[in-house]
Amino acid sequence: MVELEAPQLDTVFHALGDATRRRMLRDLADGERTVSQLAEPFEISLAAVSKHIKALENAGLIRREVRGRTHMCRLDPGPLASAQQWLSFYERFWTERLDVLEQLLRDADAGKTPVPKGEDQ
Repeated sequence: MVELEAPQLDTVFHALGDATRRRMLRDLADGERTVSQLAEPFEISLAAVSKHIKALENAGLIRREVRGRTHMCRLDPGPLASAQQWLSFYERFWTERLDVLEQLLRDADAGKTPVPKGEDQ
């Protein structure tokens, strides 16, 4: 079983659990943005945007730098790698089980004799 640092994973998955924060991360993947630029696509207050940014910062997914009065945010993808590693265990788990199911279905189909149309079994 994969056991990564649970508190870090908890904060990463919490941050990723919100569509607004996922959109912010996607926007930051194109380059750094100001807080106002991150807020632009959403019809929410700057206070709400600030809470989303703090959740992303707490998860280590973004870094904020103050340049004068401007707060610049940039993506820090490191914690996403930890989340991907955790998810990949379950991807392998389900892939293996689906492969077994596929083989069972193929074996079952190979053992059947087709019944000609119009004839009852």
